Amino acid sequence: MNVGLLLPRHARFRSEHLAVVCGDERLSFRQLDARVNRLANALLHLGLRKGDKLAVIVPNCLEVLDAYWAAARLGVVLVPLSPLLRGQALVTLLRDSDAAAVMAGRDLVGEIDQVRDELPGIAAGRYIVVGRAGATGYMDYGELTSSQSVDPPPAVDIDGDHPFNIIYSSGTTGMPKGIVHTHDIRANYCLHFASTFRITPESVILHAGSLVFNGAFVTLMPALYLGATYVLQKRFDPVEYISAIERERVTHVMMVPSQIVAMMNAPNFAPEKLQSLEMLCTVGAPFHAEHKERLTRALPGVFYELYGLTEGVITVLDKNDVSRKAASVGCSQPFLELRVVKEDGTDAPPGEVGEIIGRGPFLMPGYYKRPDLTAQAIIDGWMHTGDLGYLDPDGYLYLVDRKKDLIISGGVNVYPKDIEEVIVAHPDVLEAAVFGVPDEKWGEAPLGAVVLKTSASVTAGELKMWVNERVGARYQQVREIVVKTEFPRNTAGKTLKRVMRDEYWVDRAARI
Repeated sequence: MNVGLLLPRHARFRSEHLAVVCGDERLSFRQLDARVNRLANALLHLGLRKGDKLAVIVPNCLEVLDAYWAAARLGVVLVPLSPLLRGQALVTLLRDSDAAAVMAGRDLVGEIDQVRDELPGIAAGRYIVVGRAGATGYMDYGELTSSQSVDPPPAVDIDGDHPFNIIYSSGTTGMPKGIVHTHDIRANYCLHFASTFRITPESVILHAGSLVFNGAFVTLMPALYLGATYVLQKRFDPVEYISAIERERVTHVMMVPSQIVAMMNAPNFAPEKLQSLEMLCTVGAPFHAEHKERLTRALPGVFYELYGLTEGVITVLDKNDVSRKAASVGCSQPFLELRVVKEDGTDAPPGEVGEIIGRGPFLMPGYYKRPDLTAQAIIDGWMHTGDLGYLDPDGYLYLVDRKKDLIISGGVNVYPKDIEEVIVAHPDVLEAAVFGVPDEKWGEAPLGAVVLKTSASVTAGELKMWVNERVGARYQQVREIVVKTEFPRNTAGKTLKRVMRDEYWVDRAARI
C-alpha cells in the first residue's frame, strides 16, 4: 500500500472539493496536489531519491503538509522533528536519522547555522528554509518550488514495507528513539481510524496540535484517505479553536487533555457553538475523571479516548461505551491483540495490575538502527509498553500509570494518577501532576504540582491539607504542593514531570 497514491486520486476524482484550510488559505485537492508536485520535483532536483531522509523542522503550516505528501510520493523517508529542538539535541537527531536534507522554519536558521559543521551528511544545497527569503546558505522554499512543474514526478515503485517516516519518541523517559512506520502502517491508520471515528468524505477535521506529534496522524491519515477537509491551525488558541469549530462546521477533533481543559475554560466556551462535532477524542496523556465528566455533560455523545504508543499498541474508548466504561481507555481494536501480564510473563486475571502488551497492524518494525532496543521492547512479537493497567471481566483496559512514574513509598506501590484524580476535584485546580521525590524515611514520597484557576483563592498549604484528607491511604498523602503558572510540556502537549522534578530540586537547593 503506497500512501503517496492517495492525493493524486483525489486531485483527479474530487478535484474541487475543499482539501485544506490554513489561516486565510483554502485549497482544493487539485491545488494541493499541484503544490505537492512542485515540491516533489524540487526535491528530485536537489538529488533526493527513494530511501533518503528528509528532516522537517517547521511549525504547523501548509508547507509541512506539502513535505509529508511529496516525500510519500517519492519514497523519501520523512523525519518530523520538533521546532523546539536546539543545540546538541538537534544535532543528535539529525545525525541519528541520517538526514540527507533539512526543511526548517525561519526561527531555526540561527540555530542550524551554529551546528552545520557537525552535520556532514547534509550537503550544502539541501538546507531549505520556510518563511525567510534570502537566508544565506539556504534554499528559499518559495523560490525552490515556484520554478518547478505542477506535473507529477516520475513514478516510484514503493511497496508497503518501505519506510514512510521515522518518528522520534518524546524523550520523557530518556534518549529519544527513532520509531519507524512503513507505508502499510500508515495505510492501516487510514483504514482503521476512518472506521473507528466514523469519518466520511464529507467530514471536516480540525487540528491545532503539532504535526510532528504522532497523534496528528490519527486524523490526518483518514482525511487523506477519504478526501475529507482538513483544517490546520498554526498554533492552539482555545478561543480561536472554538470559533473555528463553529465557523467551519467541524465534525472531528483530536486534542490532548491540556487543550481540552483550556477550551472548557475559555471565555467563549458554549456547547451550542460546538454542535457540529461528531467526535472529540483525547490522546497523549491520561484524561482525569473530573474533566471527563464535565466535558461529557457539556457535549454528550461525541467523546472518545485513545490510549496508545507510537510504537503501535492502541485502544479506543468508543463514544457509545463512555456511559458504562467511563474510567477505562476502551478495548483492543480490530486485528489488534492486547494482554496484561504479570512479572513472570503470564496473563494477569481481570482486575489485577500488570504491564500492558500488544501486537497488531500498527506495530513498528523496530527502532531505527537500534536492534538492541527493539529486542528489549518487542518480545516474541509482543510490544511491551512499560505502562501499567488491568482488564475488567469484559476486556476493557484501565490505565493505572507508567512503570517509570510509579512511586514506591515505604515498599508500597503508589500510582500518581490516583492522587491526581483527587487534586483536580478541588474547585480551584485547573491541572495537576504528581511525581515522586526522595524521602529519608519512606524512600520516596508523592509531590503534587498544580496550575490554579485565575479565580483561585486556595493556598498551597490549604490545598495540601484538603488533598491529604481525601486520598484513600496514608502513603498517598502528598509531602508538598507546588503551585506553578504553567506546566512544562513537549511538542506533543505531554506534561514533563521529569522537568518539574528537576526544577523542584533546583528551587529547593536555592532556598536552602
